[in-house]
Amino acid sequence: MKAVILDAASLGPDIDLEPIRERVDPLEVHDQSTATEARERLAGAQVGIVNKVVLDAPTLEALPDLKLICVLATGTNNIDMAAAERLGIAVKNVSAYGTASVAQHTLMLMLSLANRLPLYQRDVAEGRWGESPFFCLMDHGTLQLEGKQLVIVGQGVLGSRVAQLAEAFGMGVTFAARPGNEATDTRPSLARLAPAADIISLHCPLNDATRHLVDAGLLATLKPGALLVNCARGGIIDEPAALATLREGRLGGLGVDVLPVEPPRDGHPLIDALAEPLNLIVTPHNAWITPEARQKIVALTAENLRDWQAE
Repeated sequence: MKAVILDAASLGPDIDLEPIRERVDPLEVHDQSTATEARERLAGAQVGIVNKVVLDAPTLEALPDLKLICVLATGTNNIDMAAAERLGIAVKNVSAYGTASVAQHTLMLMLSLANRLPLYQRDVAEGRWGESPFFCLMDHGTLQLEGKQLVIVGQGVLGSRVAQLAEAFGMGVTFAARPGNEATDTRPSLARLAPAADIISLHCPLNDATRHLVDAGLLATLKPGALLVNCARGGIIDEPAALATLREGRLGGLGVDVLPVEPPRDGHPLIDALAEPLNLIVTPHNAWITPEARQKIVALTAENLRDWQAE
């Protein structure tokens, strides 16, 4: 059974593909592939293994031997799922591989914003510590997490792990109702919880109900100094509105690991704003990239192959 990996480089050079090799033979590995190259490289293969390469309907229709697509991620938006189903091509993804990694990154953003790390790092780099009349700098008021209220949107495995870590710091944690399901959800809505939140952390998918979930209207209800963290998907926050609120001093800090378009080849207002003295952190969608998380993707993909072969 021939299998082809189209974008192995997306997992990094330090990942062992042996668990997948043990399930298929031969395994053809490509670091990167365009959509056009994908059609050529998958010709004659029964299994396509892909992370972010787009496999649209015309591509799938041109691959009569393809029986299974293994996605090296949770999201399957790069696959035309309707076409795959119509053509009898199974699609298997992986989930919960980066729980520890993303939760750790989320807490890093919270801690860094709470301690005004971007501002103090800038002060030190610009020599202000050396100019201080006494031993420390305290120009930017910090936030002690103990006793503060964290509101989490998304009570899945990841949101629940973030809650555990936050509780270890003595924070109170409340989960918001699933966006779009507030009428039947027993949990309070984000709109109801936001005014009392010291920190809001997003761990929900991007869909019609969550696009611009945190918009100018909701931002206006936050208490002064509240922190906002997004390690979910770009676009759940109205980023320009959040940036305006941060510049006005009404938002205490903003940390994002995601943007609406990735990579942001045409830039983004949040990236431009990193040059300003703001309590702002933008990381390059790398919350998930610990070696352990990336290796787990391979292990879970091997399990998907095994399960499919056993069907």
